[in-house]
Amino acid sequence: MDIEFNKLRHSCAHILASAILEIWSDAQLSIGPAKENGFFYDVETSSPISTKDFPQIEKKMQEIIKANIPFEKQVISREEAFQLAENGRLGALSQRGFPSTFKLDLLQQIPADEEISIYKMGDFWDLCAGPHMKNTGECQNFKILGVASCFYQGKEKNPQIQRISGTCFAKKEQLNSYLSQLEEAKLRDHRRLGKELGLFSIDEQIGQGLILWHPKGAILRDVLEQFLSEQLIQLGYQKVYTPHIAKLDLYRQSGHFPFYQESQFPPLLDKESLNEIDKEISAQEWIQHLEEGNQKGYLLRPMNCPHHMKIFSAEPRTYKTLPLRLFEFGTVYRWEKSGELGGMIRARGFTQDDGHIFCSQENLRSEILSCIDLTKSIFSILGISDYRVFLSLRGEDKEKYVGNSEIWEKSEMALKEAIQESGISCIAQEGEAAFYGPKIDFVIKDAIGRDWQLGTIQVDYNLPNRFNLTYIGTDNKKHEPVMIHRAPLGSLERFVGLLIEHFAGKFPLWLSPEQLRILPVSEKFMASAKTFASAFRKKGLRTKIDESNEKLGAKIRLATLERVPYTLVIGKREQESGIISARFRNGTQLENMPIDELINCLLQEANEKKLPDDFSILNP
Repeated sequence: MDIEFNKLRHSCAHILASAILEIWSDAQLSIGPAKENGFFYDVETSSPISTKDFPQIEKKMQEIIKANIPFEKQVISREEAFQLAENGRLGALSQRGFPSTFKLDLLQQIPADEEISIYKMGDFWDLCAGPHMKNTGECQNFKILGVASCFYQGKEKNPQIQRISGTCFAKKEQLNSYLSQLEEAKLRDHRRLGKELGLFSIDEQIGQGLILWHPKGAILRDVLEQFLSEQLIQLGYQKVYTPHIAKLDLYRQSGHFPFYQESQFPPLLDKESLNEIDKEISAQEWIQHLEEGNQKGYLLRPMNCPHHMKIFSAEPRTYKTLPLRLFEFGTVYRWEKSGELGGMIRARGFTQDDGHIFCSQENLRSEILSCIDLTKSIFSILGISDYRVFLSLRGEDKEKYVGNSEIWEKSEMALKEAIQESGISCIAQEGEAAFYGPKIDFVIKDAIGRDWQLGTIQVDYNLPNRFNLTYIGTDNKKHEPVMIHRAPLGSLERFVGLLIEHFAGKFPLWLSPEQLRILPVSEKFMASAKTFASAFRKKGLRTKIDESNEKLGAKIRLATLERVPYTLVIGKREQESGIISARFRNGTQLENMPIDELINCLLQEANEKKLPDDFSILNP
């Protein structure tokens, strides 16, 4: 994040906190950092803050800004900081008769040898390391954007409080441009468009974060799966299917249990093991038994990789059968926090375009390069050009990871060399590797500027070792394969959600659930409409007839609202001559063609996977 924007937005967060305290004098303040494109402050108030309160909060903020109050840093002792917090003076406008509870807790988390500082902004004092602007007058171009529930420090066991968020820019034009982008982003929101276009839904009786794919959404997903399958089969991959659950011991062996335990659904009961205990036990006691390794149990799979390793070990392997490239559209289940769920983009059940390559050390670099090229190619076809690449490494905290340093050095070096050879630029991230190996992540932004990881490529020496995987080499001796985890799209749910926003629901012809809608002018042309529809469907074009009694103008408007790429009007001229025109959803025409010629034009557009003429990227 730009350091000047960081200072500006962090300063505006303090102004927001001070304004809140003027309205809710008993408010307890937590933290108020800057973030990309904005800032927030987490607060607890006696009465909930709502969007109706925004004008009053903004008015108070404007008064503070107009007063041009300086930001003053003061370094204080640990004892003095605790005394101020006990007296309610931190995160407050004056000394109060009750402690600043969140500030006390935050103070206890500061290492004993670390400097403690406060920032004074007139009567408002806050525990803060800074930095800040010189005075409040430099924060004029701001806007409060939202309020949402959150847990203190993001932990579900902590109190539920509120997060007030906003943005601030150095110039008025920058603010106005960003607010315009946010309005455009609302129009692209995949949750709204997904409902309007009949693609997916989420039902409380089924559960938060669990996606119901409607017929149109299922077509979109199926087209993506077919497209990717064709790419993978050409590259020598073989498709597999594996169960959605497995015995807990499988994940103990892989290390996902307990290394990945916080993100898993609780283990499932094993009735035979429960009978062996021969007594009634609570759910908590059962989980404790499972965690201690005393019982067997089952687990909804959080990952597909242990299943694929069992396929590798199911039969003898030699160097002649490597690289072995397996892929699966495998559904996995992760226990995401309820406050972090977001439509299709953050779900609890999702399907990965998962693949695992088992290869020799000699083939490792070329296989990584192939994975990078595949991901770049798919992104290019879909018009995704604004993405960043991160290289996640182990870092200093070795306790979080399995395997020895030598293995990690080999894994990290293989990825670094492949990245260099591929020519892509990347950002190294220490301490962000998977517990079993380093990885490359492809990250794109959604319509409101949030980063989401999609494609991933991971090098793994550890899991093949944990599962005792071997193959017979050219020397007729046993060798351990290297494993590459790769998923060009990542989660299909997340990818489709981002595609909805990327295309604003206006999918290219090859992806559109409905490619062509035929509009008979009246009932007497229905038979001809069905004849034309049959001809298109026989060639594989997804075609629907509007059989409603609406007038032609209303039918055209409806097809446009539903983002159907092409509409075809059938009246007397078309019925008698067989010469037809197709109207694209932006109003352009493919005019006066025999049906065979029109079919060929549409098939060419679909087969070439052309980006639509009305495609525009929103750059948050």
